Amino acid sequence: MTKLQHTAQQFALVLMHALAVACLFISAAAYSESPQTVHAIAMHGTPKYGPDFQQFDYVNPHAPKGGALRTAARGTFDSFNQFIPKGNAAGTRSIETLLTSSDDEAFTEYGLIAESLEVPDDRSWVIFNIHPHARWHDGVPITADDVKWSFETLTTKGLAFYRNYYRSVSQVEKLGERRIKFSFAEKQNRELPLIVGQLPILPKHYWESRDFESTTLDPPLGSGPYRVQKFEAGRYVIYERVTDYWGADLPVNRGLYNFDTERVDYYLDDTAIRLALRSQDVDLRLENQAKAWASDYDVPAVENGYLKKELIRHQQPTGMQAFVFNTRKSKFADPRVRKALGYAFDFEWTNKQLFHSQYTRTESYFSNSELAATGTPEGEELEILERYRDQLPPEVFEEPYRPPKTDGSGQIRTSLREALKLLDEAGWEVREFKLINRETAEPMQFEILLVSQAFERIVLPLVRNLERLGVEAKVRLVDQSQYLNRVRAFDFDVIVSGWGQSNSPGNEQRSFWGSYNVDVPGSRNVAGISDPVIDELIEILIQAPDRESLVARTRALDRVLIAGHYVIPNWHIQSDRILYWDKFSRPDTPTKSGVLISRWWYDNDKADALAAALAGEAGTN
Repeated sequence: MTKLQHTAQQFALVLMHALAVACLFISAAAYSESPQTVHAIAMHGTPKYGPDFQQFDYVNPHAPKGGALRTAARGTFDSFNQFIPKGNAAGTRSIETLLTSSDDEAFTEYGLIAESLEVPDDRSWVIFNIHPHARWHDGVPITADDVKWSFETLTTKGLAFYRNYYRSVSQVEKLGERRIKFSFAEKQNRELPLIVGQLPILPKHYWESRDFESTTLDPPLGSGPYRVQKFEAGRYVIYERVTDYWGADLPVNRGLYNFDTERVDYYLDDTAIRLALRSQDVDLRLENQAKAWASDYDVPAVENGYLKKELIRHQQPTGMQAFVFNTRKSKFADPRVRKALGYAFDFEWTNKQLFHSQYTRTESYFSNSELAATGTPEGEELEILERYRDQLPPEVFEEPYRPPKTDGSGQIRTSLREALKLLDEAGWEVREFKLINRETAEPMQFEILLVSQAFERIVLPLVRNLERLGVEAKVRLVDQSQYLNRVRAFDFDVIVSGWGQSNSPGNEQRSFWGSYNVDVPGSRNVAGISDPVIDELIEILIQAPDRESLVARTRALDRVLIAGHYVIPNWHIQSDRILYWDKFSRPDTPTKSGVLISRWWYDNDKADALAAALAGEAGTN
């Protein structure tokens, strides 16, 4: 090596060292620099509403306060503690979160209890600054102690959902009386600051002298725009607007929560609710039964426009409602068996004969959205799935599975023949009109557990078709409390259930399909899914760096779930069916969620006109 070469080499080493030291200082300076304090945070991109916004575009900021709204619910309640896996709880309408979502963005959250937040670029932690005016209904300020206590209590004593949803929180630090920091074990999970913002905040001083793990009919203390005014267990709850609500003038609340009182009456069945609506004991109903929508409201009040009947289009993913197999049961362990049993459900006949052709068959866990798998996988979606090709069925790489389709005549011999082929491949055969497992001689018998009587007329034709396959399926209708307890304990064969979805799926997918939830009582993995590929796909989805990747990764997960045949898909509708007496008004601006009752208000002029019209009709009769 020449002297010149040696000198050059030494100079290069010195230069590299200097650059490394400079980079170290730059990195340290960047890390130590406090992130900008912001009023809102978006999952991807930037918030629609800037720091000086006055209200959301879809509300009327001048909506008058006053009047009453009466609605109804089917079933009963025996508690107001909605955070534990016990009892049948009614909400208190008084629980708030650190942040709140807008209704005209995919997933953006704005300050509520937290006036502002601080987040670094890698979203490895978040600091919430609690609003100085935030108060409980008893006047006590909301503090960082309340936030810390709420997190620790909900994740150790609350529903299994909270342990799953917040499993990536590694540390919670109180930095001051109104300042708290959440640190995360994951560095690529962009959703974590937003979902921590969804944490229900509960009053530490109230619960310290009470048993959080017990049901209670004492409405717990809250901080929100409403609180329980009066109730009778199992019969009704009246909520009153809190006139000195601390957050009434926040931009996120302006134009919302306009009724002085909201009353919810509980009825044993939907027929009684419909009668109550028609007799003006109930003001408003979201109808969930196609037959009733088509035939139960052919009454003069609707014809004369006194009782409004509207279809309101929404832009929300409709998720998956389905007949759900409990795959913890050995009889449902083979996906070929589950797929075969799906051939016994004749949706086309059901839709025509029972639903007045109002529904669309659900073919995706993310139906009615761009997140649903379509065609064959390509681009990033295909790249992800290729990693697991040897662990996935070939159909994942083909056109997505579509549920069997019939001509609607009720004659489904072709479908049943396909079902028998699959059952034969899976080791089942028909002996003396009974479907029997060749190896164990076990007959195919199971129970379909229902909580809604309206579903009996839908399930019974399915039972008859299953009988043609040699399957003995029985329907059992139980009350709401028994149903909840059995589902929480996974004590069922088949249920009608579902998974709602948002436009920005994320950490909640762990609780839906994650194998770590398969044996956790009360978890939302009711199907009993335990698949390492699905576990990894969930984590990949959660780490999506942008909207395009989120869509591709969600489609990959959707495709694998569909190919697992964990359910017999049901149906969906892309509109809300609503009936209400003509004494309310709402802004004309549509919302993604369709009906958003919190932005409605009582219209005195309409109410007076309605009362006069009904009195006039009564006088002529």
